[in-house]
Amino acid sequence: MFNQSFINQSGPWKFLLENPLLLILLTAWIIVWKGMALWKASRLSHKWWFIIILVANTIGILEIIYIYFVARKYTVEEKVEEGQ
Repeated sequence: MFNQSFINQSGPWKFLLENPLLLILLTAWIIVWKGMALWKASRLSHKWWFIIILVANTIGILEIIYIYFVARKYTVEEKVEEGQ
């Protein structure tokens, strides 16, 4: 399945493949932060932020910046329907 030369290389890929628990924890970290950031971007109608967060993989760094520095400046406006 994997090219053997890919696994034999040094660097972060080899380290992560040799440490599956770390790989699982890193994946969980990314999914949690990406999910929260995508949820906030969607609720605030930030289309470009949503696309950037969805496509970019920054190990949670961009997502944390968005949640704590960008999204905090905005609020979700709820539509209230008038009684009939």
